[in-house]
Amino acid sequence: MKPAILALEDGTVFHGGAFGAEGERCGEVVFNTSMTGYQEILTDPSYKGQIVTMTYPLIGNYGVNEEDLESEGPWVEGFVVREYSEAPSNWRATRPLADFLQEHGIIGIAGVDTRRLTKHLRTYGAKKGVISTEDLDAESVVQKAIDSPGISDVDLVKLVTRADHRRWGSEGFADAVPAARQLPLELANGAPSRRPAPPEYTFRVVAIDYGIKYNILRKLTDRGCQVIVVPANVTAAEVLSHDPDGIFLSNGPVDPELLDYAIKTIRELLDKRPIFGICLGHQLLGWAYGGTTYKLKFGHRGANQPVKNLETGRIEITAQNHGFAVDLESLKGKPVNETHINLNDGTNEGLRHLELPVFSVQYHPEASPGPHDADYLFDEFVHNMERYEGT
Repeated sequence: MKPAILALEDGTVFHGGAFGAEGERCGEVVFNTSMTGYQEILTDPSYKGQIVTMTYPLIGNYGVNEEDLESEGPWVEGFVVREYSEAPSNWRATRPLADFLQEHGIIGIAGVDTRRLTKHLRTYGAKKGVISTEDLDAESVVQKAIDSPGISDVDLVKLVTRADHRRWGSEGFADAVPAARQLPLELANGAPSRRPAPPEYTFRVVAIDYGIKYNILRKLTDRGCQVIVVPANVTAAEVLSHDPDGIFLSNGPVDPELLDYAIKTIRELLDKRPIFGICLGHQLLGWAYGGTTYKLKFGHRGANQPVKNLETGRIEITAQNHGFAVDLESLKGKPVNETHINLNDGTNEGLRHLELPVFSVQYHPEASPGPHDADYLFDEFVHNMERYEGT
């Protein structure tokens, strides 16, 4: 392997060998505690802007395939592992992980003491970092990490969202649909007239793409929803022009405070249709309610995060990927209830509006990778659309 270096802004340096692409990239260095599912993690758009460290020590042993992608390709800025397996052994594998990373320009570094790195991030918090195969001078790379932009300095959602309005079909993204200004709207009392969903579907859902994963779309489609995916900068009028039965707010990267355009749209949609938000969508709902968010020390990333459902008392093991949390104190006096909490640190994991069919969770109920404990949330969203349709 060609020598590679990972340097953090606080001067901590790790040396290893490169696999995948060569070059130099910067990002926020974080860790993921999942034991499997590295392909789904790599292709989760929520990781845009981040250098991901896997705590499980052996990565690449089952290769990659064409079926486990969660988006068009990988989004991480770099990939850090303890040991890389050059010879994958799995009947579903179509190629080694290194080939996949090289094709998409992603730098991997192996031979890193990931236990030490993870303990460092847990103690001192997530850090800006640079991964490089070109510049191996520790002092130089540390300075580059210091000078690199932080996760709250750039609107990464604009880099991962779709540019058009497009239907999701059984085989993936299907035909594009016109944006609102191109649709012939029949307005009744200032709102689009209700149109029935296509015969093969029960409901129509507009999913706002802040960095959406394919398995979210599969979960909705499996429940009889025709899904139209729209860009993050969509207006409320454009969303309503599709006459949805429900609105889904997706996961995504970045500090939610930067997304004033998304918060404005969500505020205008709150009382229009049932809404279900996850991850970044949950945080944006917090802002739309009049609250705020704050940055976590090192975030929650992995497929084994324990969450308590305060409405049922049940414990769920959940898949998570986020570095910010809703500040419950900022929502005092607002018509919302906390529904879920993280059992590791007590942070908020779910909210429900007291008057409107709007709810959200901080974690990823679609998993992929991860457990299926939270599947019921998609059923709850469908139930809200059924009840709303009857009003």
